Amino acid sequence: MYNVKTVFSIKDLENLSGIKAHTIRIWEKRYNVLQPMRSDTNIRNYDLQSLQKLLNVVLLNDYGYKISRIAEHSTEKIELLVREIISEKSTKNHAINAFKMAMINFDQALFFNTYNRLLSEKSFRDVFYEIVIPLMQEIGLLWQAGTITPAQEHFITFLIKQKLLLNTEKLQILEPTKTDKVYVLYLPENEIHELGLMYLNYEILLNGYKTIYLGESVPIESLKDMKKYFDTIVYVSYLTVEPTKDAINNYIEEITTNIIDSNSRVCFLGRMIEFIDTNNISDKISVYNSISDLVEEL
Repeated sequence: MYNVKTVFSIKDLENLSGIKAHTIRIWEKRYNVLQPMRSDTNIRNYDLQSLQKLLNVVLLNDYGYKISRIAEHSTEKIELLVREIISEKSTKNHAINAFKMAMINFDQALFFNTYNRLLSEKSFRDVFYEIVIPLMQEIGLLWQAGTITPAQEHFITFLIKQKLLLNTEKLQILEPTKTDKVYVLYLPENEIHELGLMYLNYEILLNGYKTIYLGESVPIESLKDMKKYFDTIVYVSYLTVEPTKDAINNYIEEITTNIIDSNSRVCFLGRMIEFIDTNNISDKISVYNSISDLVEEL
């Protein structure tokens, strides 16, 4: 047996559905959409079925159904209407919600079924851009808000990594078509969030370049070693939590001193780039606000 989270606060429902707690309360009171459980101190709590129903109600509402009409239907009828919508058109919100439910329940089958359905309609690249990147942004916020646990985040991240690795391997067996430079992808020391970097590796390979993927927590000395093997190098790093905002500009100085030369440049992405003093960096260092910004340059 294993335990999953089965009781949610109204704040959890707000975080997971994107609907404000105030609106959820109105839907309850006016339309009886949900029936919360109440604690001894009259605090609302919701079960897993209530969360699933709310996500379905939100989807129908997004597609033009009025709440007053949705409320007239049974839970079974609401699920049927949702399935009809999904069969007629690809729905980004439903896929993201399905992945979130898979994460909450540690449900691998739901993850794979949702992913395979998406892949029957879209390319892997489209699935990643349209669904996975927004999903991971939401998951980061859910983790910060305490709605999900680190275990749930790791669970869903690992499943996504599996798909990335499978698609990346298909490209790695091909000979590069562009040989003027090599991309070296790495994360700085103590940085372990590599999903964004893994996707960049896929995109760079897709564009015909050779990549060397070094992965997480790489010291600067190891980056210097790469110059023994390759003439022209573009280093790419994704800074999610490291270096910290107090240390990042010192790190940039170290990179400039030890890595930058006439044949090497460095690209930085990730949450921590907002703390880079871009007025005082080498013209051999590029800072990108998103994966798509870098990919457009390839």
